[in-house]
Amino acid sequence: MAGKVLSLLPPLLLAAAGLAGLLLLCVPTRDVREPPALKYGIVLDAGSSHTSMFVYKWPADKENDTGIVGQHSSCDVPGGGISSYADNPPGAGQSLVECLEQALRDVPKERHAGTPLYLGATAGMRLLNLTNPEASASVLAAVTRTLTQYPFDFRGARILSGQDEGVFGWVTANYLLENFIKYGWVGRWFRPRKGTLGAMDLGGASTQITFETTGPSEDRANEVQLRLYGQNYQVYTHSFLCYGRDQVLQRLLASALQAFSAFFHTVNFLRTSMGLPVATLQQLEAASVNVCNQTWAQLQARVPGQRAHLADYCAGAMFVQQLLSRGYGFDERTFGGVTFQKKAADTAVGWALGYMLNLTNLIPADPPGLRKGTDFSSWVVLLLIFASALLASLVLLLRQVHSAKLPSTI
Repeated sequence: MAGKVLSLLPPLLLAAAGLAGLLLLCVPTRDVREPPALKYGIVLDAGSSHTSMFVYKWPADKENDTGIVGQHSSCDVPGGGISSYADNPPGAGQSLVECLEQALRDVPKERHAGTPLYLGATAGMRLLNLTNPEASASVLAAVTRTLTQYPFDFRGARILSGQDEGVFGWVTANYLLENFIKYGWVGRWFRPRKGTLGAMDLGGASTQITFETTGPSEDRANEVQLRLYGQNYQVYTHSFLCYGRDQVLQRLLASALQAFSAFFHTVNFLRTSMGLPVATLQQLEAASVNVCNQTWAQLQARVPGQRAHLADYCAGAMFVQQLLSRGYGFDERTFGGVTFQKKAADTAVGWALGYMLNLTNLIPADPPGLRKGTDFSSWVVLLLIFASALLASLVLLLRQVHSAKLPSTI
């Protein structure tokens, strides 16, 4: 009897497999979206006093044609800005190598060829281009030679206009504050009902002010049209070349070099290092006077770890106070709406992220990957059928082995 059952084992297993296959064909399926792959982009912010590299990433499928971009990593290039290499252009390209090597590690190798790489130079190079166009061209050519040696998709090195710098900084600030788009608790992106905020940037060689406007501007050259996340924005921006913190100090001292963003760091120094209140314009002015009234020995004793920049804080604080009050026209009432930030959501506030966001409009989205999926209950039934067939096969196989070991009877 056992021999007959064992002889039926192969056809039984074949029938079970066929039945399972028919069930698989009959079970309803639906398309299931795979998580989108990540895309990467690299922006080199070549400022007047230093260069920073930012690596960004975003899901390959986009939201209304614009990527949901986040900062992946960053790197500060050693040395001064690329404009400081006017007498040694090859040194400008060589200075970028350390950070570019980091980018090779930060971006997955399989994504290198598809990762766009940009270099944007700001006011330092704008000034060099005005005073020495040949040196400016040589510096850009040198950094281009270096950048093209890496396996990324190099999209060019160029000098940004003051309007570009202002607008992209405004985009960054409002994006990080979730004024363009926000991820809701229902699991989807939506556009918040709150408006955008204005942005001010004080760099080493220029200062910018940018805000959204609905009416016509006095100078149409300062108007910029943007489209982000399916919405149009009309933005006013104005850049003041040579009114950056370093340039103002150069006029006073004939030599100064600051490797930091002046609005935030000046106010942060007054508030944190000196322990002075700066919540109002009057307090900001009083804090500036307080710093300027300190002797060099008193300042060194009070802030022992910042000697490199300590001598510039008096003039820098005075300039920030005058720029905000007399230059931009803030008073005691409106100054309360000004916040000083270096980072938001662990991302540096500057033009580079806004530049990358705008460029994602030009980078095609990848179509979402789809897989066939079944309901959980159907999957459980099929699993039980296969498990039962496998168990029955094992039982019959063990019986066959056991029967073979028994002594045969005559």
